[in-house]
Amino acid sequence: MAYTTIDKPTDYFNTVTYSGNGSSTQAITGVGHQPDWVWIKSRSHTENHMLSDAVRGSTKRLRSDTTNAEDDLGSNGIQSFNTDGFTAGDGDAMNASGQTYVAWNWKAGGSTSSNSNGDLTSTVSVNTTAGFSICQWTSADTGAVKTVGHGLGVKPDFIIWKGYTRTVDWITFHKSTGKDKNAGWLNTTHASQNANYWGNTEPTSTVFSTEGATEDSGTNIAYCFAEKKGYSKFSSYQGSGNSDGPMIVTGFKPAFVMIKRTDGADQWVIYDNKRTGFNVDNNPIFPNQSDAETTDDDMDILSNGFKIRRNSGRVNTSGGTMIYMAFAESPFVSSTGIPTTAR
Repeated sequence: MAYTTIDKPTDYFNTVTYSGNGSSTQAITGVGHQPDWVWIKSRSHTENHMLSDAVRGSTKRLRSDTTNAEDDLGSNGIQSFNTDGFTAGDGDAMNASGQTYVAWNWKAGGSTSSNSNGDLTSTVSVNTTAGFSICQWTSADTGAVKTVGHGLGVKPDFIIWKGYTRTVDWITFHKSTGKDKNAGWLNTTHASQNANYWGNTEPTSTVFSTEGATEDSGTNIAYCFAEKKGYSKFSSYQGSGNSDGPMIVTGFKPAFVMIKRTDGADQWVIYDNKRTGFNVDNNPIFPNQSDAETTDDDMDILSNGFKIRRNSGRVNTSGGTMIYMAFAESPFVSSTGIPTTAR
C-alpha cells in the first residue's frame, strides 16, 4: 500500500502571500486549485481576520478574532473564487495599498449538495480525498441534541463551528480533547473546558452532534476535517518548557500548523511555509487577535514534522498539552517512494 494517496498537497491546500494594491480588484493567483474556503490576514497591520467560503458566498465575511455575525462586504470582499486563486475586492481586510497579506486556501467539493443523514438537513461541499467538508445548517433552541450530516464518510478529527447569523463564540472539536469538551473558542485564549456543545457524543462517519440549548436559533457553518496520511494531521503533544522542545512527527513537511494550548489560557497560533525564509524564522499569527504577525522564532519546519525551538507558553509550557492541526507541503515519502527534504 502506498504511503500516501496525495502526492501534490497544493491540489487541496496552499498558502499564498501578496501585497495589497488599493485598487477595486486584484487577482490573487498561485494557489494551485479553486479554493472553497479562504482565510486571509494582514501580516503588516492590525486588521481582523477574514474567512470566506463558497457555501455562504464569496463576499460574506466571518472574523475568527471576534464573536461577530457574518457581514456582506460586497465590493470590499472576495469577488470570486477562481481556478488558481481568488479575486480580492478593495477592502482593508484583503487589499489595502501598502499592506502585506497571507491567504490560506482549502479545496472542498466545488459545489454543494443536500445531506439528510442527520436530524437537521445540511448543505455540504465535500472533498473526501482531502478529508475536508463545509457544512451549513439551521438550528433551533430546542434544548435537545441534534445531529448534522458532514459528508466525509469517515469520522471528523477536527471541527470549527460558528453560528454565523448571531453574535456567538467560535466552537471547536478536536479528537484529542474529545466529545465532552470544547477544544477551545477560536476567538479567545480560553483553555479547553467541559461543555455539552457536541452533545457528549463522538462524531461518526456520517454525522456530528450539537446540543440545541447552546447553539441557539440561527444558521451555522462548520469546517470539518478528517486526517489523511501524508497530507494532514490532528493530534496533541506535551510541552517541555525549554528551547530544545519536542519533535512532533506528522509524516510530512508541514505547509501549515495551527496550535492551541488546552490545559491553560493562551493564544491560538498559526505558522506556514510561505511567510518566512529558513528555520527557525517561522513567524506566528494569532487567529484570536487582529494583530500583525510577530517575529518570534518558535519552531523548525522539518521533512517529517516540526520541532519546537522556544520556551513559550502558547506552544511549549512545561507539562502543558497542546493540540494542533497541520497540512502538508509534501509527504515524507511519496506514493512512488521518493522522500522529501527539510526546509
